[in-house]
Amino acid sequence: MDNGGKNLPIMEYFLSLQGEGYHTGTASFFIRIGGCDVGCHWCDVKESWNPQLHPLTEVDLIIDKIPRHIKTVVITGGEPTLYNLQYLTRKLKQKNKEIHLETSGTGQFTGNFDWICLSPKKNELPQQIFYKYANELKIIIFNRSDFAFAEQEAKKINNNHCQLYLQPEWSQKDKMIPEIVSYIENNPKWKISLQTHKYINIP
Repeated sequence: MDNGGKNLPIMEYFLSLQGEGYHTGTASFFIRIGGCDVGCHWCDVKESWNPQLHPLTEVDLIIDKIPRHIKTVVITGGEPTLYNLQYLTRKLKQKNKEIHLETSGTGQFTGNFDWICLSPKKNELPQQIFYKYANELKIIIFNRSDFAFAEQEAKKINNNHCQLYLQPEWSQKDKMIPEIVSYIENNPKWKISLQTHKYINIP
């Protein structure tokens, strides 16, 4: 029982720098919610998949731990849209936080966000509404076939200001970064996203 989103299966929360995409380098407070219905074989946070491993936590207790000077809060997972995020985002807005969502878009659209990073996965595509509101489309490139998937997903975006990113899957980065660079040189609507937090060894 999530009590209307007042209690959520929080896996972890921490202060770090955003490592990926448009806001790379931004000081951010991350709230990682347990539970995922997608199950990518290359996921680097597989321990987030089973929500039963992460006890329901009062959202207000987590919000109170956010440093006052930190503006940006990133809600991530797992897959956070499996839950009602209305209460969490409302309380964060009362604290004047800028709220970012990282999602594959497979769940429900609830809550109020300043930035939505949509990262679709082949095995379970996003709900249509996420293509409308995405500020950032991030496609993970594991092999060459993912470029075609990226173009397929980009065509669904109906926000002209949405930023388009190709990000190498970490274990394949040495192989795929040259491929991504070449692809972007020929398709400059895309940008590259790198997992800089892994390069500099921060959470």
